[in-house]
Amino acid sequence: MRKTNDNVNHSRQNNEDGVLDLIHTVMHQYRSMQYQALRDGPHDITHMEGKVLSFFGRQPRATQSDLAKHSGRDKAQLARLIKGLRDRGLLDAEADATDRRNVHLALTADGQAILSGLHQQAKRLNSKAVSGMDSAEQQQLLQFLLRVKNNLDATE
Repeated sequence: MRKTNDNVNHSRQNNEDGVLDLIHTVMHQYRSMQYQALRDGPHDITHMEGKVLSFFGRQPRATQSDLAKHSGRDKAQLARLIKGLRDRGLLDAEADATDRRNVHLALTADGQAILSGLHQQAKRLNSKAVSGMDSAEQQQLLQFLLRVKNNLDATE
């Protein structure tokens, strides 16, 4: 069953009002498609588990504390996620040689395979999102979105 977006709160009276609403709607569509792929995929993995695998794929040998700093998530929630991924053989842990309290985490071969599948799915969604645009239009869209981000990052 295909879900439709609720447009009640999406004002399109002028371009200025509608830009962030549209970006918000696009992100919801993208996330919905990601979640659907995770639910229907062979890996039985949640969105947050995918985020954790992605972090340790980019930061091999990082610690749970590194992940907490990066994500801003509750340490207890992250500890449960990490334990589950370790129990399933997707993350490997190694105690720090100088401080045994620190545990470095890295993807196992199975974890890397799942992360690779998640990246392929993301590429398919990204391609679908920009289909019909040539490379110049895609570059222009990126530049516009970066300008929006920079405008919001700027202090008043």
